[in-house]
Amino acid sequence: MSQASYELKAEAREQVGKGSARAVRRNGQVPAVIYGEKQPPLAIALSYKDVYYKIHGGAFLTTVATIDVGGQKIQVLPKDYQLDPVKDFPLHVDFLRVGKDTLVNVNVPVRFVNEELSPGIKRGGVLNVVRHEVEFHCPASAIPDFITVDLTGAEIGESIHISAVKLPAGVKPVISDRDFTIATIAGTAAAKPETDEAAAAPAAEGAAEEK
Repeated sequence: MSQASYELKAEAREQVGKGSARAVRRNGQVPAVIYGEKQPPLAIALSYKDVYYKIHGGAFLTTVATIDVGGQKIQVLPKDYQLDPVKDFPLHVDFLRVGKDTLVNVNVPVRFVNEELSPGIKRGGVLNVVRHEVEFHCPASAIPDFITVDLTGAEIGESIHISAVKLPAGVKPVISDRDFTIATIAGTAAAKPETDEAAAAPAAEGAAEEK
């Protein structure tokens, strides 16, 4: 489970709209809004530097943070952000208020382990990743950093489904109507057939007997 958290200092914004947002950016800040938990939306301005490094540092959308707005500390989960399409700097951030019982939908990265223990990969097969992330419904206080797919024993032609993954308590896939595929072990022209060695032994024995 993700235990990392951080705090951002923010200023409340009385005015909203495109003109106000542009003024905030000219000030070296990033406009943002906090919503949810049946409370009115709160428009804020954040430090450009803080937001930039948090977004580009990874796990931004899966880490609960604290925003200090004039001494009022609000627990939030970043839900969305906009980047400049050319310069890649942050233009706006949406935050969701979270409490101890808040449930959220988040995209969690997939991590693959034990490739060296996959007979299919050892024989030249290739790991074909169908989903690099999986969307889960889970408590905001218990968002996994990643889910782990164990490739031990995986053969060429085998598909790894979500049902094969051990998930933390309270974490459920948003897609619940099918056992969807996360990855497959695909064969290649260079892959060695599984029966090569087994077939070679009887053939050699037969040749020896004929002599």
